[in-house]
Amino acid sequence: MADNWDLVCDTYQRALTASDVESKSDPENEPYRSKYRARELLREVRALLGPEEDDEAARLGVVEFRLGVNHTETEEMSAGEEHLVKAARLLERCRLSHDCVSVYIQAENNLGILWADRGEIIIAQTYLESAESLYCQYMKKIGKPPLDPDEHFTSEEQRLTEQERAKRFEKVYTHTLYYLAQVYKHLKQDEKAAQYCHTTLQRQLEYDGYNPVEWAINAATLSQYYLGKQCYMEARHCLSAANVILSKAGQIPSPEAAKENEAEQERLDHLSQKKAEIARCWVKYCLNLLADARKKLEDNIGELDADLQEELKAERKKQEDEKEKGRKKAVLFGSSDVYDSILAVEEKVDCSLPLDFKEAREVFLVGQNYINEAKEYFQLDGHVTDHIEVIQDHSALFKILAFFEEDYERRCKMHKRRVDMLEPLCKELNPQYYLLVCRQLQFELADTYYEMMDLKVAIGNKLDELDSHTIKKINSLVQAAIKFYEMFLDSLRSPDKKFPEKLEEDVVRPALVAKFHIARLYGKLITTDAKKQLENMQTSLSYYTFLVDYCAENEEAIKSVETELELTKEMVALLPARMERLRIQVSSFS
Repeated sequence: MADNWDLVCDTYQRALTASDVESKSDPENEPYRSKYRARELLREVRALLGPEEDDEAARLGVVEFRLGVNHTETEEMSAGEEHLVKAARLLERCRLSHDCVSVYIQAENNLGILWADRGEIIIAQTYLESAESLYCQYMKKIGKPPLDPDEHFTSEEQRLTEQERAKRFEKVYTHTLYYLAQVYKHLKQDEKAAQYCHTTLQRQLEYDGYNPVEWAINAATLSQYYLGKQCYMEARHCLSAANVILSKAGQIPSPEAAKENEAEQERLDHLSQKKAEIARCWVKYCLNLLADARKKLEDNIGELDADLQEELKAERKKQEDEKEKGRKKAVLFGSSDVYDSILAVEEKVDCSLPLDFKEAREVFLVGQNYINEAKEYFQLDGHVTDHIEVIQDHSALFKILAFFEEDYERRCKMHKRRVDMLEPLCKELNPQYYLLVCRQLQFELADTYYEMMDLKVAIGNKLDELDSHTIKKINSLVQAAIKFYEMFLDSLRSPDKKFPEKLEEDVVRPALVAKFHIARLYGKLITTDAKKQLENMQTSLSYYTFLVDYCAENEEAIKSVETELELTKEMVALLPARMERLRIQVSSFS
């Protein structure tokens, strides 16, 4: 063996070079040329080695492992699996040894990935959990950084330092955890998936083995899991870390410089897109924080409960001291320098629920800032759906901020901002291609005008006497709300303009609420003309009646509009008598 050992090592190294270096410049019509060359060289190495039984088992195991990876890289999965299983079998007896543990874990990792790609998640889980358990066992019993697989084919003087071995072995284990996070996500074990994802991200920073853009997106995605669990401190930490790490992906060059270089242009576009995606995750953070605060503070008619607000503020003051202790719950990211940068981002936005307008406005402004960042990339031209979602989020921020505003006039102005951003979109989109989005926008615009009308009526009620300007304003808001509700309802009609006898499940509530609101809106129109008043009441009654009749014929719809139906039945009972009184008045004057 000693005679041809140099040849064995040289052939193995040539196989690695062909696979890792030369393959990058393979022609498009022969994408695997160097991979196939590497495969031939690995087979030569295997032939030069002795039989399995002697001390060559570890080396043969490494060659089988490399052949397995090679076949999966050329998309020959069955052959890849065969070699990987053979590698594991050869290394089974010595899998806990300093020489074999790393290659054995890597073989299991690759088998895990292979089975996951086939959709066999449980088999993948078995391999990856076995790899995880072996790492833990090895670190507990031996702990010394093991041999890297390729060191089996190097001379003593070319061996790696302990530090480099440790780094590589930890990277292998990080891969195990990364793939386990994916497996648990598939199995809907969300908490476990999040825990593994967090640990993976932490380890990638610690051992400096990561792609900044990928890392940042994974951290931002993890923040959305924490948001769902209302863990705002952890969500903010993930998003702040995403900002800091993304900035390491290199400065975004000027468009002029990028234009001259196609690859640079692609990188610029990719980076801008990811930056905008992270900005959208920040927007969701701000929206959720505000929405949860509103849920805590609202009374049974959806207004801010001042007593509750005082209670919550007092309670929060008590908890301030506990705040920092709670921080230890999260696995914190990064070394001290990275951590300081993350902390600086975190300080720009709170993670406790805002309890008054001033606090809510601060969260709103952070959200609005990220809206503008997201809009830079997701423009209407080329990113229609994303652009609309960003605008809808902007509108939602204004809507929640309005809840915290005590002054009705200022609240009305916030809703007007929503109208100003949504209405142009509604006009610009073709319902033929964007029917669902158009419906969403029509309904939201109708609801916004409806809310503004209610506010103007409340303002008017505080006056001794309604002036003509307020009457005009209320009536124009009523008409705008009716117009958009009708547009929404018209979008449900068949091509021959017939309204469906039975509504689709996803539009039952919005359609019936639209009918209910239109009925109420006709009752809000202010006119001194009694005949016109009678007409409006008649129209109102016909919409209320529709709602009652529809629920009588389709009982399954009742649960989606219980509150509205109750009020509707009252109005159907009351309106005819009111109309009769008005008719008598009209006839006595005529």
